This record gives sequence, structure tokens and C-alpha cells, in this order.
Amino acid sequence: NSCPAVKNILILDSEGKRVAVKYYSDEWPTNSAKLAFEKSLFGRTLKSNARTEAEITIFDSNIVIYKFVQDLHFFITGGDDENELLLATVLQGLFDAIALRLRNTIDKREALENLDVIFLCIDEVVDQGMILETDANAIAGKVAIQNMDASATLSEQ
Repeated sequence: NSCPAVKNILILDSEGKRVAVKYYSDEWPTNSAKLAFEKSLFGRTLKSNARTEAEITIFDSNIVIYKFVQDLHFFITGGDDENELLLATVLQGLFDAIALRLRNTIDKREALENLDVIFLCIDEVVDQGMILETDANAIAGKVAIQNMDASATLSEQ
């Protein structure tokens, strides 16, 4: 049983509070362990300049790729033996898919109003830690179809 390629996907706000998080590894067995990880990771990366492009850090012997946009902080964590280019591609694909679905308004308010879309995007990119898709257009397209199905009445379907 190999470790998940992606251990977690975190979207935190500018104070390090959760917006959307998904864990695929049992490395953090409790909610408080997860919160502690998020808090220390946030503190560790706060002063970096990951606004222009994604940055890479090693944290708790994990590779973390992260990017900040407006008041949102995006993190993808993988094992230290993971390919960081692959993880960076996951982050970019997820971010671009969310940007497509939210019409390029990526901030905390918009994210909170569209959490269902964000979680659908995350689920299209990674399933149980395995990377499924990194192409933003493919992800956004699948999410659009799922979202339409959910909100359409029976007669529209």
C-alpha cells in the first residue's frame, strides 16, 4: 500500500484559518493535529513572496508547494520523495480550474460562497491522494457538469 501522492490540499485565509481543506493521509489522525499542522505551516510560509509564482518548502519532512492569491493561501503537501514538479502541476491545475469556475474572482468571500465548487474541483484533481487530473479546462468542465446536474430540476435533466 503506497503512500498517497498528495497528503493534503489546504486553502487557508490570510489569518491561517480554514477555507477548504482535504486530508488524504492518516499522518494527522485528529482534527487538532490537522489544525496544528495548518497553523505551523501557515506561520512558516507567511513571510514568503509566493504571490508571483508557487514556492516550494520542506516542512515536517514533507514537500509543500504553495501559492498566495488575494487573501487565500493554497498549499499542496506530498511526501519528501514526491516529485515537486508534479505537485506544482497539481497546485496550478487546481488553482486554474477554480479561477475558471469563479470567473477569476479568487478571494475568501467568493471562495466561501462557492465552497461546493471548490470541493468539486479538489475531488476532480485528487482522489484519496492519487492525482487524477491536472488540466484546468478538463477539471473545470467536469465540475460545471456536476454543478449543473445538482442545481437542475428534473425536467431540465
